[in-house]
Amino acid sequence: MTEFDTGLPSVRQVQTFIKDQQKIIIQLTTAETITGQVLWQDPQCLCVVDESNQSLLIWRQALIYIKPAP
Repeated sequence: MTEFDTGLPSVRQVQTFIKDQQKIIIQLTTAETITGQVLWQDPQCLCVVDESNQSLLIWRQALIYIKPAP
């Protein structure tokens, strides 16, 4: 089982997005872009609610980047 390292800067940054309910933009390896809010994260996945209020489970290895939405 993969250990969830909350000391990593990337994990802390996503936790900040969750805590602040920050709207974010995610780019996936499929070239799809998702805009929404991160609800939670674990060692393998992020759960994001997109603009149509649909919950999406995104595997971390599918991510290219996450950034705050303007």
